[in-house]
Amino acid sequence: MPAPWEYTLYIPHDPRAVGICRRALRDILTAHHLPTLIEPAELLASELLGNAIRHTNGPAALKLRQSGPSFRLGAWDTDPTPPTTTQPHGETGRGLHLVDAYADDWGWFQVNGTAGKYVWCELKAVLSEHLCD
Repeated sequence: MPAPWEYTLYIPHDPRAVGICRRALRDILTAHHLPTLIEPAELLASELLGNAIRHTNGPAALKLRQSGPSFRLGAWDTDPTPPTTTQPHGETGRGLHLVDAYADDWGWFQVNGTAGKYVWCELKAVLSEHLCD
């Protein structure tokens, strides 16, 4: 079993940061021999970070962590208000429904009272067969 690792990408309140984080996430998962997680992790990161940018006025962060058989990604933002699931309307309102459908588990917690919230989700991590080559 490989050693655990963790990355945190701090981003400004800018919608372009979501795409930048997706590209960094792809590079990180490729470097750690987890190519099967790239597509679902990019979708989940986009939803979590998109919500953080859309519903707050401050900076945000994407945190990635792999330990044992689980890969966790999460988004921190400056708003301590709990995330809510709403009925999808056109192009909006699907974020947490997608997270619930794709992730093996997800949740959230407030950070230091009023310092914001952290919404996380987990995927099972399966190492690439090329790791042993």
